[in-house]
Amino acid sequence: MDLKAYLEEKRTAVEASLKGVFDKPEGPASDIIRAMNYSLLAGGKRLRPILCISGAEAVGGEARGVLPVACALELIHTYSLIHDDLPVMDNDDLRRGKPTNHKVFGEALALLAGDGLLTEAFRLMSGPDVSKVADPRLLLEVIGLVATAAGYRGMVGGQVVDVQSEGREVEPSIVEFIHTRKTGALINAAVTSGAILGGGKEDQVQAISRYGWRIGLAFQIADDVLDVEGDSRRLGKPVGGDASKKKITYPSVLGLKRAKEAQREMVEQAVQSLTAFDQKADPLREIARYIIERKK
Repeated sequence: MDLKAYLEEKRTAVEASLKGVFDKPEGPASDIIRAMNYSLLAGGKRLRPILCISGAEAVGGEARGVLPVACALELIHTYSLIHDDLPVMDNDDLRRGKPTNHKVFGEALALLAGDGLLTEAFRLMSGPDVSKVADPRLLLEVIGLVATAAGYRGMVGGQVVDVQSEGREVEPSIVEFIHTRKTGALINAAVTSGAILGGGKEDQVQAISRYGWRIGLAFQIADDVLDVEGDSRRLGKPVGGDASKKKITYPSVLGLKRAKEAQREMVEQAVQSLTAFDQKADPLREIARYIIERKK
């Protein structure tokens, strides 16, 4: 299959939907809407919403049935990036080649923009657009899954251990804990949500969930590797930031060679988990390989 064309087609559909999430920035709320849209519409791979769509299609579902949930996942991801960039966290100046949110709107508004995006994500998932096309019981299951992935059991919990581990020597198990929660949990929730809403059978959903956990870990390892040997112009931010902040990463704990081996192992296991699926799961197979081949 032509993965590049597939990703572009889905990314275009997601972008169009994201542009309609918020009202026109008018009146007293105009500044917060501008701040939220600034980061939300700054571009990016849109990997999480695309995985949600691909998960639905792999079990015979359609993109239109999961698009609001797919967009909600991108809102949650964007909120996490805004908060990660704040001075109290990573203190970054650039994101996707543009000044970070707090550099443009100030720290207080950036913090609230992240809060607003997170809250709006759950409004999207429970709104009329998705409830018209999704079984309410399945939708409730998905909302619970996403909430777990975004909260202290997932992304927030991983971020806490990440911050607390800076500059310390830790066991490889701690690195895996950080990565599977900070990054892997939401990626798994994205593809699994698609499979659930797409009408997947229990064994199909479980297989796709196994796929999701593995590519989630592979994705973060790939990010770690790119921070060591990537091109800052392609990445839209300086490389070497993890080392300068003494962050715990796979390359810092295992070395670059072993980190690359680990990500390849994760991708192989992810693809193997899709053995029972037909060609409708080809996008998921190709995305798994793309994750460690990408340059940004």
